[in-house]
Amino acid sequence: MALTFGIDVGGTNFRVGVFQGEKLVEQYRVEKNLSLMCKKLLPEHVGFEIIRMFTDKITFLMKKYPEVDAIGVGFPGFIDPATHILAQSPNLPGLKNINIAKELGDQLGKKVVVENDANAAAYGEYCLAGKPVTGLIYLGLGTGVGGGLIYAGKPFVGQHGTAMEAGHIIVEPNGSRQCGCGNRGCVEQYASASGVAISYDELTHQKLTAHEIATLARTGDEHALKAYHQAGESLAMMLAHVQKVLDVPNVVIGGGMSQAWDLMQAAFNARLDADLIPVLRGKIHIKVSDAGDIAGMLGAAMLTLS
Repeated sequence: MALTFGIDVGGTNFRVGVFQGEKLVEQYRVEKNLSLMCKKLLPEHVGFEIIRMFTDKITFLMKKYPEVDAIGVGFPGFIDPATHILAQSPNLPGLKNINIAKELGDQLGKKVVVENDANAAAYGEYCLAGKPVTGLIYLGLGTGVGGGLIYAGKPFVGQHGTAMEAGHIIVEPNGSRQCGCGNRGCVEQYASASGVAISYDELTHQKLTAHEIATLARTGDEHALKAYHQAGESLAMMLAHVQKVLDVPNVVIGGGMSQAWDLMQAAFNARLDADLIPVLRGKIHIKVSDAGDIAGMLGAAMLTLS
């Protein structure tokens, strides 16, 4: 049976899964800070370097797995569903107006499908959940906050590929935090790993990672707890607005920051209950992903078959 590569691209690393159908055969993790790389390059060079890097890595893996016949990529950014052009990637500055699927496909000689990373993860979680008829919302907490919606059995991407960009819903109007999308007060400036780091820095004037702040929070550090409390509240405010529009009962929380869910959960639950319209209270099923790194890779791989 043919194999498929599923690639899940993040701001600081990317993961490659080798799949036979939905079965994970092997996986690889590549530590590469794409955000930092993009910041160091001239904007006109960013696209070339991204394609070159992925071509090199995938070509190397294809030597081990020559039977791979398709490659799915979950990539952060706004991807036009008609042209397949990545219009912008807020957390990868300078990367604009590039058809990653075509460029990689031409280089590798294989079918390449590129989907927004949160949509790919949402589809992976949907497959792992047994493809519930009611669909699924996925919120990925990492360098940013990604959102994906599976509706009628496939990712709902909207007319211009920007549907469910939940991380860019504004929860602090005219907020002080500038987002990579160009607006201020977006939820990912508060509920992501980078958002938690900003919150802690504002409280203490210390620059720590979200993981370090979580460790402090579990020792009772007041400022660390406040940073995660703000993350939970901001995430719930956003989800309450999304549910008023979509009314999808299944919500999966994933991404690296979900490992600190215990530090956000109380604030999240209280704010969600307060902000939902009464008819929806108690009817939203929140699940923290137990898929580890698999969902994004699986979703990307499975989308090459749809």
